[in-house]
Amino acid sequence: SRAADGTAVFGVIDDHYALDSRLADYVEVGLPVPVGFWRSVAASHNGFFSESMIDELAIAAHRDPYQFRRDLLAAHPRMQAVLDRAARESGWGTPLEAGQGRGIAINAGFGGICAQVVQVAAYRKEIVIERVTCAYDCGPVIDPGIVEAQLQGGIVFGLSAALFGEITIANGAVAQRNFNEQAILRIQQMPHIHVHLLRSEGPIGGVGEAGVPPVAPALTNAIFAATGRRIRRLP
Repeated sequence: SRAADGTAVFGVIDDHYALDSRLADYVEVGLPVPVGFWRSVAASHNGFFSESMIDELAIAAHRDPYQFRRDLLAAHPRMQAVLDRAARESGWGTPLEAGQGRGIAINAGFGGICAQVVQVAAYRKEIVIERVTCAYDCGPVIDPGIVEAQLQGGIVFGLSAALFGEITIANGAVAQRNFNEQAILRIQQMPHIHVHLLRSEGPIGGVGEAGVPPVAPALTNAIFAATGRRIRRLP
C-alpha cells in the first residue's frame, strides 16, 4: 500500500508525545474543486485535530491540560521549556472570574516550537478572546522584531480562519472574492497578543508558518474551559 500523503497528514498526531498507543487514519476524498496549500500547510488543520484530542484525553484522565502535555513530553525538554514559558507568562493556574477560561496548545514544525495559551470570556452567547500568550523557540534569533511580527500575523491568520474561515462555492466558483466577504479580525476585535522568544542552542528554524497551528485548538480548548462546550468542527 502506498504511504499517506505527507502534505495531508503532517502533524496529525504529534509523535513527540509519549503515547502508548496511537492510530492516525487517512482517507483521500475527491473534491469537485481544486484545493491548494495555505499558511502552515497540513499542520494548520492537523494541529487543531491533534491538540484538541490531547485536551480531551487530559480531561478524560482528570488531569490539568498543561501538566498532562508536559508529562507526555518528558523526553523533549526543549518542547517542555516552550510549554512552561507559555503557561507561566499566561498565568496558567491562577484564578479566573466566572465565565472565563484558558486553553493551551503546542506544535513543533518548520524548524520551530510554538506554544500558545488563549484566554476567553463568555458573555451570554458571545465569546470574547481576551488574550493570546505565545512562546516560541526557533533557535538563535537574528531579528526579534521580524520573529514577533510573523508570530502575531500567524495568530491573526489562525484566529480569523477558526472564526470566519468558511469558503463557499457558487456556480462552480468561490463566492468570497475579497476581504469584505472573507473576514479577518479587525483591530477592534483583536485580543492582546504577548510573544515571548526563547533563545536556545538549536539550529536556526523558520517562523513564517509555526504561529498558526496552536491558536485554533488553544481557542477551542479555552472555550471548553469557560463553557463546558467542546468544539470539534471549524468553518
